[in-house]
Amino acid sequence: MTSHPHIAVIGLGYVGLPLAVALARHFPVTGFDINQRRIAELRDGIDRTDEVPSTVLRASAMKLTVSDEDIAGSDVYIVTVPTPVDKDDKPDLGAVLSACEVVGKRLTKNAIVVFESTVYPGVTEEICGPALAAASGLRCGTDFFLGYSPERINPGDREHTVERITKVIAGQTPAAVETLRRVYGAVTNGNVFVARNIKTAEAAKVIENAQRDINIAFINEVTMIFQKLGLSAHDVLDAAGTKWNFLRFTPGLVGGHCIGVDPYYLAYRAQQLGHQPQVILSGRRINDGMGPYVARCVDERVPRDARILVLGLTFKENIPDLRNSKVVDIIRTLKGLGHEVITHDPHADPEEALEHYHIKMAKSLDDIPPADAVIGAVSHSVYANFTPGTFEKLLKPGGLVADVKAMWRNLTLPSSYTRWEL
Repeated sequence: MTSHPHIAVIGLGYVGLPLAVALARHFPVTGFDINQRRIAELRDGIDRTDEVPSTVLRASAMKLTVSDEDIAGSDVYIVTVPTPVDKDDKPDLGAVLSACEVVGKRLTKNAIVVFESTVYPGVTEEICGPALAAASGLRCGTDFFLGYSPERINPGDREHTVERITKVIAGQTPAAVETLRRVYGAVTNGNVFVARNIKTAEAAKVIENAQRDINIAFINEVTMIFQKLGLSAHDVLDAAGTKWNFLRFTPGLVGGHCIGVDPYYLAYRAQQLGHQPQVILSGRRINDGMGPYVARCVDERVPRDARILVLGLTFKENIPDLRNSKVVDIIRTLKGLGHEVITHDPHADPEEALEHYHIKMAKSLDDIPPADAVIGAVSHSVYANFTPGTFEKLLKPGGLVADVKAMWRNLTLPSSYTRWEL
C-alpha cells in the first residue's frame, strides 16, 4: 500500500460526506454517489443534510463523481451506503450489494474495501466479500482485503464529529489493519481502537444502538404507567436523576436511521442462529408503538374532528433528516381517528415529505387557522422558543398543548389552555 493512498468514498450521505471531506484534508479522495442531483448540489457547495458548511465544502480538494470509472484503481474503498429494513423489519442489504457491484467492477489487486454501514455480524466477510469477488474476479483475502469501521455520525451533532470520536477499526489481515489505522488515524489524531476482528467490530456497532433503544423503551413503558397514575415522567426523572448512577434517558419517539433500525439487524442474526431474542424485540415493539400512543392520548383530550397542528416532522431536532420519522405515526393515527392534521417543519424538505410520506406541509405558521390542539413533536429551536403569545395565535381558546418533547414545561400558558406531556 502506498504511503499516500487514494481513497474512494462510496455514498455521500450523512455519513459519507463528512468522512470524505475530513479524509480529503490528508489524502487524495474521490467521493462517489449514484444520485446525480446530490453530486450537482455538492459541486455547487450545497449540502442538503446540513452536515458540512458550504464554505468547507467548496474549499475541499475532494473530487466528486457519479461515474464509477473515476474510482477505478483506488487503494482504499470506504462504503457508507444505507442499511435499512424492509416492510417486515428484515435487513435490506440492497444498497450494500449494489455498492459491492460498483466497487467490484473497478477493484484492483491489493486494494482494501472498508464497510462503515451498520450490519449484523458476518455480513462483511460472508456476504460482501463473496459479492466483491464475484464482481471483480479477484480472490478475497489474497488479491483484495476487507475492513470494517462502524460509522458513529450523529446527525446535527457538532460536538461528536468524525474528527473528535474514537474510530473502531478491524481488518482482514494485520497489514490491512495498519493501513486503516493510518488512514483513520490521520483524521482522528490517532484516536482509533483496533477490534479483535471484523465480526467483533460489526457486533460492537449494532449493540451501541440496540442498547439505547432498550433503555429508551424502558422509560417509554414506565411513562405509560405514570400516565395512568397522573404523574409526569419528567418529574419522576428529575427526582430519580439525583442518584449518582441513574441513567437519564427520556421518553419519546425513536426514529431515524440507526436506533430505530439497527436492533432489527441483531435480532435477525440471532434468529438465524436459532435464538429468539426477547429484550431486543420487546424494546422495538414498545418504541414503535409510541407514535400511535401519543396520538390516542391527544385524541382523548380534543373534540371530534378536531383541527390539530403538529410541529415537527424530522426524526430529531434542528436537522432536515426525515428518515424513519415516527412523527408520521402520530399524524397517520390522528387522521385515522377522523381529525384534520396540519404539519409544519422549518427544516424538512416539503418535496421529500410529500414523496415519502404523502404529507403536505404548511409553509408558514402565520397562514394556519387556530387549531384545537398543538403537538410539539420535535424540539426545533424555533418551537422551543415559543412564547405564550405564540400559542394564542396558534390555538383556539381552551385548546390543548401536547408537549411530547417537554420543551414548554417551564412556560406559563394562559389558564384557558390544557396541557399534556409524557
